[in-house]
Amino acid sequence: MGIQSIKLPDVGEGVAEAELVEWHVNVGDTVREDMVLAAVMTGKATVEIPSPVEGEVVWRGGDVGDVIATGTVILKIKVAGEGGDEEAAEAAPPEEPAVADEKPAAVVPADVSEPVRQPEAKSPMPQAMPGGGPPRAQGEKPLASPAVRLRAKDAGIDLRQLSGSGPAGRITHDDLDAFLQQGSAAPVRGGLQPNNAITEIKVVGLRRRIAERMALSKSRIPHITYVEEVDMTALEELRARLNADQKPGRPKLTILPFLMRAIVRAVAEQPMVNSLYDDDAGIIRQHGGVHIGIAAQTPAGLVVPVVKHAEARDLFDCAREVARLSDAARNGTLQREELSGSTITISSLGAMGGIVSTPVINHPEVAVIGVNKIAMRPQWDGTQFVPRKMMNLSSSFDHRVIDGWDAATFVQRLKALMEAPAMIFVEG
Repeated sequence: MGIQSIKLPDVGEGVAEAELVEWHVNVGDTVREDMVLAAVMTGKATVEIPSPVEGEVVWRGGDVGDVIATGTVILKIKVAGEGGDEEAAEAAPPEEPAVADEKPAAVVPADVSEPVRQPEAKSPMPQAMPGGGPPRAQGEKPLASPAVRLRAKDAGIDLRQLSGSGPAGRITHDDLDAFLQQGSAAPVRGGLQPNNAITEIKVVGLRRRIAERMALSKSRIPHITYVEEVDMTALEELRARLNADQKPGRPKLTILPFLMRAIVRAVAEQPMVNSLYDDDAGIIRQHGGVHIGIAAQTPAGLVVPVVKHAEARDLFDCAREVARLSDAARNGTLQREELSGSTITISSLGAMGGIVSTPVINHPEVAVIGVNKIAMRPQWDGTQFVPRKMMNLSSSFDHRVIDGWDAATFVQRLKALMEAPAMIFVEG
């Protein structure tokens, strides 16, 4: 018998560490060759670690959420014969016994622990009430000074829940303090019971990556958000006609492909918007290719797949690539290269887009275009109010790179193109 140590492998792209997001085996489990042992996350891609041998798991290192360096031993497997890299007796070091009974991580986007529940609220009239005094007779009014009554009122506490330790059962400030220290809830009225449950959710995996990226963006980028309303009536009519004239191989059009093509046209006039700012090096990298990130909500959290070289795609090709990436995002099959390389991002919540938003820039980009919902609103045409399909664009810019005037000019160009959608297809 021998012991085979399983190390965190080199997952590529110069990654020196990865976050452990899921265990597939426990101590004592028998594993087969190529069976998935664990999953780790680098950036926004999850990588599964297969077993190179067959045997029994005798030691497991690390908890879900731990960040582990490449080359670190994460598992030890007892193997038959002499194929191991150490003697079986060394399988379980004294400080990390192999008999530890560890539970498998839940297969969910975030590791949700069992709820930590506080003691349930006591009934309004307990037989042995807080304060240490004897139980009060049914209907008897509690004795307390005006100052104590005022404190109890401000704290939302029914003094009938307490018995006093003072003379004749009078409730004192000390009794009230003791009651508050117990974490008691507000008084029960109308038969409704307070809920003191607390659920602890460990921030791991994709949720941790999202938190880190958002914190980085907001801490390093001075955002300026510019909001403009766009008359989408003509574009919606064109979109409906194109979708009605479906041809084999043509995807259904949403407003995103139109916006993507409008961004390509507007970027040609203001190339600085299509840049990445390396603030550590003090360098702005202005890109010729327009690589548009599409923020997409998935069961695991927010991801941003990238449509590469939108400037070289027509309307239907943009729609086809967005549909493909969206399906891959929902199915969890996106590849690392499909989640990196964006130079500008679109953030859209579709019909739930609200009236206005303040989207966060995808660092190190310098611009994000936020799409709000389309709503029918009355617009004055010079002689009367007419119903028009209106939508707001809420766009944020890195104010270190993009001045307010340039941000407004860029958004106004998007507005002009989308209000006269035929201009999107006119070259030159």
